[in-house]
Amino acid sequence: MARKLDRREFIAATGAIGITGLAGCTGGGDGDEETTTTADEGMDGEETETETTTETGGDGTESRLSWHAGGTGGTYFPLSNEFKSVVEANTDFTLQVQSTGASVENVGSLARGNADFALIQNDVAFFAKNGTGIDAFDGNPVENLSGVATLYPETIHIVTLADTGIEQPSDLEGATINTGDLGSGTQVNATQILEALGIEDFTEQNTGFSQASDQLKNGDIDAAFVVGGWPVGAIEELAATEDVHIVPVEGDNRQAVKDAAPFYADDEIPSGTYGLENPAPTVSVQAMIATNAEQPEATVEAVTEAIFENVDDLTIKTDFISKETAQDGMSIDLHPGAQAYFG
Repeated sequence: MARKLDRREFIAATGAIGITGLAGCTGGGDGDEETTTTADEGMDGEETETETTTETGGDGTESRLSWHAGGTGGTYFPLSNEFKSVVEANTDFTLQVQSTGASVENVGSLARGNADFALIQNDVAFFAKNGTGIDAFDGNPVENLSGVATLYPETIHIVTLADTGIEQPSDLEGATINTGDLGSGTQVNATQILEALGIEDFTEQNTGFSQASDQLKNGDIDAAFVVGGWPVGAIEELAATEDVHIVPVEGDNRQAVKDAAPFYADDEIPSGTYGLENPAPTVSVQAMIATNAEQPEATVEAVTEAIFENVDDLTIKTDFISKETAQDGMSIDLHPGAQAYFG
């Protein structure tokens, strides 16, 4: 039976998981190997221990860097592994790519020093840096959060199956909806958008993209929010066996979402994607690389240069990722290392 969502309750829960332990940010190494074990929420909602190892040279420059991505069914994880390949091929650094609950959780990891770099959404970066927007950030800005580069539009997918009968946003009223992992930017966006669309009564589920796909296939949910650059792997896999429908966000509905927050922009999922017969109008935010103020300028400059001088070696989102567009939609101040590269 559907229940009415208490928006503030779920936003608070999102932020609490994402920034638990913001205090106690750590600096660089001293030439020794340092191993830190932290508790992170896994994709299934259970707490798992993550071991982060940082090796440094005698001059204090880190050689092993921790890069926090997102769920394995989204775009962040495979793209981060492509970044790993180009960074390791063109610098002396090695990257440890970790699957996480994505944006809000990654902000907390950067703030605590458990991650050296991470992929996050530009809206979550703005909220965190300015201490606003999300209840958990209100009055608690993440002051050491620094920008590196923006990458590509992160498309808002409202995914359902043809046999659910959900055709328009109004049909989501009373539905069971997966709004993404607690602590993720997807959950934040889903809550904002549902409120903007006037959807007040629904049952919420919270998992990563891959699990949401299984829930749709099994009939456990009616719809799911997925935020990522198309094509998202988990939706492609679902579309291989099911008739996928993307709920359109257009006209007055699109304008209502854009009026709710300044960082949403018009977007469209092309026909042919996920087997769609027609383009699906929607909105998007922007994916970006972030770091923390404790990272040495030389480290950030080298990693940034390796990525943007070797875009031709990437296969994911290459129509969008470039040095020329890497500051479009940047919502926070750049790290000095990134500034040194981009000029």
